[in-house]
Amino acid sequence: MTLKSFIDVHPDSHFSLQNLPYGVFKPGKEQKARIGVAIGEYVLDLSAIAGAGLFNEPLLKDSECFFQNSLNMFLALGRPAWKEARATIQRLLSADEPTLRDNASLRERSLFSMDQVELLLPAAIGDYTDFFSSMHHAKNCGTIFRGPENPIPVNWFHLPIAYHGRASSILLSGTDIIRPRGQSFPVGNSPPYFGPSLKLDFELEMAAIVGPGNELGKPVDIDKAEDLIFGLVLMNDWSARDIQAWEYQPLGPFLGKSFGTTISPWIVTLEALEPFACDAPKQEPHPLPYLTEKKSKNYDIALEVQIKPTGHKEGSVVTKSNFKYLYWTLPQQLVHHTSNGCNLRPGDLLGTGTISGPDRESLGCLLELTWNGQKPLSLQNGAVRKFLEDEDEVIISGCCQGNGYKVGFGTCTGRILPALL
Repeated sequence: MTLKSFIDVHPDSHFSLQNLPYGVFKPGKEQKARIGVAIGEYVLDLSAIAGAGLFNEPLLKDSECFFQNSLNMFLALGRPAWKEARATIQRLLSADEPTLRDNASLRERSLFSMDQVELLLPAAIGDYTDFFSSMHHAKNCGTIFRGPENPIPVNWFHLPIAYHGRASSILLSGTDIIRPRGQSFPVGNSPPYFGPSLKLDFELEMAAIVGPGNELGKPVDIDKAEDLIFGLVLMNDWSARDIQAWEYQPLGPFLGKSFGTTISPWIVTLEALEPFACDAPKQEPHPLPYLTEKKSKNYDIALEVQIKPTGHKEGSVVTKSNFKYLYWTLPQQLVHHTSNGCNLRPGDLLGTGTISGPDRESLGCLLELTWNGQKPLSLQNGAVRKFLEDEDEVIISGCCQGNGYKVGFGTCTGRILPALL
């Protein structure tokens, strides 16, 4: 039976009563940031709900977590508190519950139209790690740069490879991206090129938001890892491929990545995603014991990327992929991250890496779609792209389809501005 809210939620809305993603918002420019959940075309202010004493179950009754300007305190409470909050919010918003439905004053204080609020980053992100968890993406990149004989290095099949990214340049969806400048390969005997990136790319990713974290020196057990993951956001890890190719030996990505990483504003919880859980790909060779799960699962999240050139009203779909294609699962990524004793903290961001599928339509970046610029991509509106051009807007969306409802992430967008002189 489909849950119904007293708030009218269109069947195509990403923000159904079954979803209830968390975010941070301001009702007006001069007002302070507040924690909310999305429901249809509205944001429910959880500080108003908490102030009315409606979080009255044991774990949240005396908590100050919903009076903060970020989700970090709530994230630190862990899954039992998250489930308690979800049950309370779902009940208050349901069609047959009068507490909020019939209280006009409380509704006015707690419900805000989505188009009238300012959305903010949902958490204070202290650290950001980007993984490399798609086998299709790893194989394509290896083939492009090293040839088809041995495209994926042997270590890739034994551990979730990652690098430590730059948390200071994590941006909210809708923030413009200034084309980065940097060094790239010299031509002939000339010095290396320095100037605006000529191979600017998007990367279709998702990212996990860490909950309670772990103590320094204490790795996380694979059977407990899921309880440390609050939920997921959409992510675009913008990449300057020419800068990256010149700099990445021997220490990996640096300035080719750190100029900007965009995430969507709403965190969709694992509880909301659980009905869409599916088997993860079979892993061969079998992972080492510390990475071996009792049940290895992904989520069936349909992902799409559009590119909208300047002057065009509609974007052109260039990618249709799915979260379920990831080889290394979220718990495996988190467990490997902590296997040396590294401590994760509430609000840390763990990117999946580019999510590519098995066919051309499901490739997750222009590097793959154009084979490093060798095969230009024709957009539906007549434009042609090798890599992103100035004023291009990239629009990433993701959604699960349920029995008469959707659990979606909204969009993750960004527009390319010319490089600064």
